[in-house]
Amino acid sequence: MPVQIPYVRRFDVAYGERLQLSPRVGCVVCENPGPFTFTGTNSLLIGGDKGPLAVIDPGPDDARHLAALLEAIVDRPVSHILLTHTHRDHAPLAPALARATGAPIAAAPPPVRETHASGVDEGDMAGFTPDILLADGDVLSGADWTLETVATPGHASNHLCFALAQENALIAGDHVMGWSTTVVAPPDGDMAAYMTSLDRVIAGGYARLYPAHGAPIDAPAPFLEAYRAHRLDREAQILAALEGGADTIPEIVQRLYAEVDPRLWPAAGLSVFAHLIKLAAEARVTATPELALDARYRLAVRP
Repeated sequence: MPVQIPYVRRFDVAYGERLQLSPRVGCVVCENPGPFTFTGTNSLLIGGDKGPLAVIDPGPDDARHLAALLEAIVDRPVSHILLTHTHRDHAPLAPALARATGAPIAAAPPPVRETHASGVDEGDMAGFTPDILLADGDVLSGADWTLETVATPGHASNHLCFALAQENALIAGDHVMGWSTTVVAPPDGDMAAYMTSLDRVIAGGYARLYPAHGAPIDAPAPFLEAYRAHRLDREAQILAALEGGADTIPEIVQRLYAEVDPRLWPAAGLSVFAHLIKLAAEARVTATPELALDARYRLAVRP
């Protein structure tokens, strides 16, 4: 039986309005719904009713969303604009918001590998360098909030989550989403890094997750275990397909995704490729002539 992930797909969205997800977490959802963004990008406002706010993931370059964010902020000071990563559905509005509020932009360094829209994910924001470079374990704080940076590469090499100490919650970005599994698409997406980061989030024992798309996840432990089991199950299915004679990514996709709309097969192919890169690094599969979307794959011969 395939692993059943207890998805959280109900999220009542009112575009342009501030949603209060908790006493310290407000949300303005950008009207950019789509196959990668679900109901749209959640721009989070961190802070209670006093002191400066932090804004996480301002979203795409959208004038209406900027106006909605500034209306939600009202006359509160903004101490930081934080980015979970620099994909174009999360980051491009940050410079305009910084000009409007005077707040610095804080994020991890840009990806080492330049990335573009892959057909299964948004591409990366070009030519961007943050005002403040964040590293794992960095701590930012306001009057009633403390955020600790948690490096979670995998979906993107520069992906960060932020642990909100006062709620034992994690601002999860695109690392974990309640409505879908997370895209891990090479070259910047890395399945081995993703699984290591996922284990780290599981070990964190958080009471709530705030994804960048869709509703909060209020029972993280079983959700995360199912999320992890799904990835391992998919890995086992790929190995079984290779053992059964499939030796190319299109052949594996046709076997594993026979019930899925063929229009989604290119996305599935990149996910399979990410798994194969991980399996090759573990010396469990080999690629001829080299790791590539059009290579031929086989199970490695064990000594």
